[in-house]
Amino acid sequence: MKDSREGASLKAMIERPGHGVVAPGVYDALTALVAQEAGFSCLYVSGAAVSYSRLGRPDLGLVSVTEMAETVAHISDRVAVPLIVDADTGFGNSLNAQRTMRLYERAGAAAIQLEDQEFPKRCGHLAGKRVVGAREMEGKIAAAREARGPDGPLIIARTDAIAVEGFDAAIGRAEGYLAAGADILFIEAPADRAQLVEIGRRFGERAPLVANMVEGGRTPAVSADEIIAMGFRIVIFPGGIARAVVHHARAYFGSLMATGSNAAFGDRMTDFDGLNDAIGLADLLRDAERFG
Repeated sequence: MKDSREGASLKAMIERPGHGVVAPGVYDALTALVAQEAGFSCLYVSGAAVSYSRLGRPDLGLVSVTEMAETVAHISDRVAVPLIVDADTGFGNSLNAQRTMRLYERAGAAAIQLEDQEFPKRCGHLAGKRVVGAREMEGKIAAAREARGPDGPLIIARTDAIAVEGFDAAIGRAEGYLAAGADILFIEAPADRAQLVEIGRRFGERAPLVANMVEGGRTPAVSADEIIAMGFRIVIFPGGIARAVVHHARAYFGSLMATGSNAAFGDRMTDFDGLNDAIGLADLLRDAERFG
């Protein structure tokens, strides 16, 4: 289990000159463990992916704060890297945002991401979003900041205003959110490379910036290295693992249905021993023996 200084750990990571953080999306302890094994030093707990996996439903604000906190606690107990955690709208008003901060901090989050959509929210790359007033969002940021402990989770302020009010309005909101106490800015769904460049120019020297890479989304696909060169410090790939799992699972279940055996799919899956090795069976058995 990680301690309460996760915010400080992530802060040190993103403040290294010339470096950026690539954070793949995860939705449970198993996906987090595999991502950590691949070498990632930071992970993004995607609310959308948790909705996909726990509920089999779209990202429409259906997952509760307690379901998210429970998921984070399971992941935090299993991996040692900082977790950036999707907190949607804070799950309500400013008081809810404070409760979310406390729950996420206890669960082991290094950063919580608050957004300025109305509740219930929807995926940042879907049409039909609505945003609350900037003052309301600024109040949530200030409330969450007041609720966190020393070296607690960093606050990522996300605005979805580009699609609703336009690019200039989103820039103005980001200025207000920074003044309200946000540690990191996330201007969601830039429509083109020029907007990405302008965000980096306006804020890159003043605050860490998040870029969200969603294949098929509103933002053009850009490599992590290119994004970091534009002035961003964190690049997230929130839903990639869920899409990969659905693609692979369809192929697997189709093969099993057609053949009545796993033999035809054997070269595309780990074996029994490989799975047990990945989840640390040998270590637990040694601990069980050691403790009698």
